[in-house]
Amino acid sequence: MSTANDGIDPSELDPDGLAVRREVLGADYVAAALANTDATTAQFQQLITRYAWNEIWTRPGLDRRMRSAVTLTALVAHGHWAELEMHLRAARRNGLTDGEIVEILLQTAIYCGVPAANSAFKVAQRVLAEPPPQ
Repeated sequence: MSTANDGIDPSELDPDGLAVRREVLGADYVAAALANTDATTAQFQQLITRYAWNEIWTRPGLDRRMRSAVTLTALVAHGHWAELEMHLRAARRNGLTDGEIVEILLQTAIYCGVPAANSAFKVAQRVLAEPPPQ
């Protein structure tokens, strides 16, 4: 188990969930997140890697593009702007086009509220100006 400020050993995480997490979010992002793990957050990293990234993101009922679309909407609805930034990059990695992302954000203006969509567009403006991840 990790101790303060030494990160978490990836072998302590669900290997299938970790693989999906790296594919969706990018290996560099995941490595940084794991490096910032300490005794306080290690169990949380284990939980999200096992349940979010293995149990949910690998289910057969939705492809990754659709999961990204749903995730973007949920993040806008709850005002999770830092997570939205990360998942906008992931959505592009999962095959959503910039035009589709704009459409999703327009949809959120009606169902999540104009102020939330306004904030989301500010985040998207920064992220979509970046080169698409490879």
